[in-house]
Amino acid sequence: MKAGIVVFEGTNCDRETFNALKVSGFDVDYVWHDWTSIDEYDLVILPGGFSYGDYLRPGAIARFSPVMRAVEEYAEKERGIVIGICNGFQILAESGLLPGAFLKNRTGNFICKMVDLKVENHDVLDNVEKLRLYIAHSDGNYTADEKTIDTLERERRILFKYVENPNGSVHSIAGIANKNFNIFGMMPHPERSTMPYHENNDGLKIFKAVRRWKNERISKKS
Repeated sequence: MKAGIVVFEGTNCDRETFNALKVSGFDVDYVWHDWTSIDEYDLVILPGGFSYGDYLRPGAIARFSPVMRAVEEYAEKERGIVIGICNGFQILAESGLLPGAFLKNRTGNFICKMVDLKVENHDVLDNVEKLRLYIAHSDGNYTADEKTIDTLERERRILFKYVENPNGSVHSIAGIANKNFNIFGMMPHPERSTMPYHENNDGLKIFKAVRRWKNERISKKS
């Protein structure tokens, strides 16, 4: 299974994500922000960092990169899975590929620490109840109108919730999916929990679950 990691100006988690995907069994390439096609990949990741310095607001400039049109087309064709991690999640929200928006953390500070997550959708993450992963963000306070939140809850599109809400996110939301479940966004960093020298390897559970999810979708189509 082949994965592409999108690199914008200011991305800084691309190498960590590359290594995490390699140990999860993927063949991995870097994808530059001016690419206009990504159809060769089974998984596309928008990693964390500070794309374009987070000027205006996180993700607001990156959304206009040529590769984001390619990401949109890739998702429309259901060619594979798209995951946005931290800044990648913010870019997906700014692009309208995931609902909602991000505000400053309610603390007003950058937060970098391990947090406990409750898995809300076990179709995607089977046999996993809780995860412990790093967060590292200033604008992680996820918000959406009441109708959108009700839809996310009803359609089981909320993937993770914080056990103890660190940033003020509505309904303690830490990760969501689109309606077709081929675009995922999450604020915690799974790539920082994949190596022997990391505090834990909970991130591997996510990347391996994505492999299973992709394979199941292929089986259903065939």
